[in-house]
Amino acid sequence: MAELERLRAYPVKGLDGIDLETAPVLEGGTVAHDREFALFDADGDVLNGKRTDRVHVLDTDFDPETTVLTVDPPEGEPRRFDLDADRETAAAWFSEFFDADLSLERDASLGFVDRREMGPSVVSTATLETVASWFDGMTVEGARRRIRANIEVSGVDPFWEDRFVGEDAPAFEIGGVRFEGVTPCGRCVVPQRNPDTGEPIQEFQERFIQKREETFPDWADTAAFDHYYSLMIITRVAERDRGTTLRVGDRVETI
Repeated sequence: MAELERLRAYPVKGLDGIDLETAPVLEGGTVAHDREFALFDADGDVLNGKRTDRVHVLDTDFDPETTVLTVDPPEGEPRRFDLDADRETAAAWFSEFFDADLSLERDASLGFVDRREMGPSVVSTATLETVASWFDGMTVEGARRRIRANIEVSGVDPFWEDRFVGEDAPAFEIGGVRFEGVTPCGRCVVPQRNPDTGEPIQEFQERFIQKREETFPDWADTAAFDHYYSLMIITRVAERDRGTTLRVGDRVETI
């Protein structure tokens, strides 16, 4: 049976994710706490993994109840920052670490997602298992951390999510919450890097594209994909279902 296997948010854009047992869908259509905070430079540009591989050497955790962010750098002692009461102190620390003048901003209604008119990202466990098998030494958890999806569905075939984008694509429900596929997610430089060290896999993109083309499902709408360097989909939650809560273990049904 298809079910919601994992629910993951990324509280500070570009940094580590956290696993959640439950999470409401915000009125903006995103998962609560996802990209709720983001670091911006003096020009208003976001600092994330696309911009610097330094994000990978930071080990971070976030407590949604206390809004405390724990940061464990490669050198020095771990730091704890209350992002509700004192973001300025955190911003000063990150400014020094990244050697940039940074501010730490918050958007609790939508989050600083890349596609602000869309909602959660979705992938299947079987997809992550398949991608991990393409690269020597890559684990499923490693693939999970590279792909950075919000919602992971188990009990389905690899690339199950591809069926929900394109002309005449169906929708799906998770615990009665309706999701509609909007677009495949074209990948950036981040998936090729080790999520702990930032060390890249040589010729990652070339091998990924080759294997993706070889395993592309017959039932997927090829016209919905601009290229094969795509994995997971970006969805939109029906407005009527925003404000409802997703729970790990919820049943997933194609509509």
